[in-house]
Order: sequence, then C-alpha cells, then structure tokens
Amino acid sequence: MTADTSARYREFKMPDVGEGLTEAEILKWYVQPGDTVVDGQVVCEVETAKAAVELPIPYDGVVHALRFDEGTTVDVGASIITVDVAPGTPSEAPAAAAPAPPTEPEAEAEAAEPKGRQPVLVGYGVSEASTKRRPRRGAAAVPEQGAATAAIQAEMNGVPAPAALSRPLAKPPVRKLAKDLGVDLATITPTGPDGIITREDVHAATAPAPSPQAAPVAESAPAPVAATPAVAGRETRIPVKGVRKATAAAMVGSAFTAPHVTEFVTVDVTRTMRLVEELKSDKDMAGVRVNPLLLVAKALLVAIKRHPDVNATWDEAAQEIVLKHYVNLGIAAATPRGLLVPNIKDAHDKTLPQLAESLGELVSTAREGKTTPAAMQGGTVTITNVGVFGVDTGTPILNPGESAILAVGAIKLQPWVHKGKVKPRQVTTLALSFDHRLVDGELGSKVLADIAAILEQPKRLITWG
Repeated sequence: MTADTSARYREFKMPDVGEGLTEAEILKWYVQPGDTVVDGQVVCEVETAKAAVELPIPYDGVVHALRFDEGTTVDVGASIITVDVAPGTPSEAPAAAAPAPPTEPEAEAEAAEPKGRQPVLVGYGVSEASTKRRPRRGAAAVPEQGAATAAIQAEMNGVPAPAALSRPLAKPPVRKLAKDLGVDLATITPTGPDGIITREDVHAATAPAPSPQAAPVAESAPAPVAATPAVAGRETRIPVKGVRKATAAAMVGSAFTAPHVTEFVTVDVTRTMRLVEELKSDKDMAGVRVNPLLLVAKALLVAIKRHPDVNATWDEAAQEIVLKHYVNLGIAAATPRGLLVPNIKDAHDKTLPQLAESLGELVSTAREGKTTPAAMQGGTVTITNVGVFGVDTGTPILNPGESAILAVGAIKLQPWVHKGKVKPRQVTTLALSFDHRLVDGELGSKVLADIAAILEQPKRLITWG
C-alpha cells in the first residue's frame, strides 16, 4: 500500500466493547460499499458474550469494503470495514480491499509497519503498545512469521518444521472440550482459519464411525430422497454463542463454585397488591410503571439495609469477604437473545419513584436488545420474577460475584387463614438462594423473613426504610 493509498483508506477495527472480550459476532450491517458515512454514524450491530452493541464509524467518507459477512464471529482488533476518506482522489485501491480478512502473517506485517496514529472513538480500538496481535503459543519459535507459513517454508527447504508447531492450534475452550471428551487434538484435521481446530472438529472426532456392514448397504440401496428431509426435520441444531454462551458458562461456574442454599417462604401479599393499585393513581408516580415487582425490589433493599452482611462477595484469590456499601440491583430479563441481568446502579439511594423509573428503563432496554455491557457489570444482588410465567417458585442460581438472588413466584388467589378465618387472599412464594460461604442460615432466614414481613405489611417500608 502506497503512502497516498494509506492516507486515503482507513480501516475500522473491531473494538473491545466490553471488559476483556476477545470476539464479537456481526449481527447486521447498516451500510454497503459505496454508501457515504459520517463520523459517529452507526454502521453495524454486533453481539458479544454480554450484549448487542451498535458500532459507530469514526470517519467521514465512502464505504470501500465490508470485511466480513453478517453472522461471522470476528476477533477484537480485526479490520471489519474499509472507508475511503478522500473519495474522488485518483489513486490505486488498497491491497487489502478484498472482503476476505488478511492472513495472520500479513496482519502481523501490517501491524509492524510504521504508520500514523489513526483517529478512534474513546474506548475503541487497541492501544499503541499493543498494535501487534499476540503470537499464538504454538508459534513462539517463529515470531517473524505465521505458523502455517513457517511450516510450508520448512517443507520447501527440506528441513523439519519447528518443534513448537507440533502443538495443534486451538482456543482454550476448544482444548478444554477435547480434554473433557478424551480427544487428542493431534489426531484431528482442523477446518478453521489458519489451521485452527474448532469445536465442530472436536465433536466430529467423537462421532461414531459407520459400521463396515452398513456401508455396502448404503451404497447399494440408498435411502429414498424423500426420506432425507423427514429425518433432518426431527432435530434443529442452534450454535451456542453470544449471550447464551456467556450465560451458560457463568451459571456452570457459579453452580460448581459457590455452595448454594435456597430457602422458601409463602406470604400473603394482599395488602401489597392494594398498595400497588393506590400508587398507580398517586400523582408522584405519574409517568412510571407501578407493579408488584417494584415493591418486592424495595422490600429487598430495606432488608439489605437491615442486614448489610448479605450484600457481599467472596474473593477467592485474596481469601477475603468483600462487603459492599452500595446495592446494584440486578433484574433478570428474558430477551430473544437469552437471559440478561442488567442492574440498577446505586439502587439503595433511590426513592420509590426513581426506582420505578429505573426499573422501567432497564426492562424495556433489555427487551429491545439494547442493554450495554456496562449495565450488566458490577451487580451485587438479583431478583428474578418467575411468577410472570405462572410458576410458583424456583431455586435460582447465583450470578457470579453475588451472594444472593431472590425468586418471586406467581401471585394467586388462595384460601388463607386471616384473622382466624379462612378467606381468599393474594398469596405468593418467595425463594432466596445464597452463597453459604458468606451467608449462613440465620442471616439468610432473617433477610427472607424481612422481605416477607414487608410484603405482608407494606407500612413497614416507612418504619423500617
């Protein structure tokens, strides 16, 4: 690429839109080659392991090329779009204008090539000290060239490939999968880019081989063509990625790290339901949504205020219990992309109208798929409302780094002993799961009992809060 071309064409790289994320999937392109773009214009939507995020372009110009198709998972730092910032200027097209991404040796050579600092948005791109991609472990013996190139050159020169190349290329999750399934990576033929072994390669290696007897039958008497769609239609395989993949990993990690204990209480919430109706007509609550979840959230915050030790986290590395003097209240929300748990920052400082407003914004943003990674970080306790699905209760799993999660069941009209007589009352069941390393049975019971007492007698919100 000449100096003129380098100055004319700008490469926009996949930014780290979260904390330490390594890849993101391109969900949708909002521009195509030839479209004019301006600084700050959203050009695509990507999904990370935490959320879906829209990416704005930091240049004015004309789109020259899109590097990847929709549905492609791209590493952070890889160029995803080329912009012609000086359209109409006669000069040769950039050497890397083809839609396909450059190979690893080309990317390393380009990173090593001195060039001016490109303008980027705050928090986007990579730092100047890390413009090179970190070399793979298997390529440590040949830092100046990619592993695949080194192997080819070694073969052409009639010398054995470097010893470091004997280790198959695979990402850590794939190595763990192979270890769990008892598969030797050295026996697998990779199908990923640059000779990387994928999860599909590992699963294919564990698939049973067809029996010798079955093969001749299949060749001599193939199944009717009409039968193929019927068999294929019996199963649908959905790749686990993005939010669902992150949620699955977090839940497995939590379930096998923190010792869970769950306690239950069934409570008469008739008075709480009456208060909900009264608040709906209160002028101070105008413009915000008032529902039972709002009062459950407030009850939990009051219970934490009375028992602050429940709002903590376990620091395994330091072997310390970290007490939190703030409450970032997580609300589990079901979305088309999976379960999200954004949190209301400093919920303990909010008035009831402020809490209602924050709760409404949080839920609507999550359902629209616009929750930012920052909104899902730093939670301290969580509420999951399984009652909206007609479920009585459940045993929720803790979010990593949190000590408690409250499940709220369906509110139903049930026969209840009230003032010595059996009457129809609005009743629900609450379930509190907590980390037994931090919260013992006494503390957990007191917190759950306080929540139930407030919901049974909502006036305690005034006297206790």
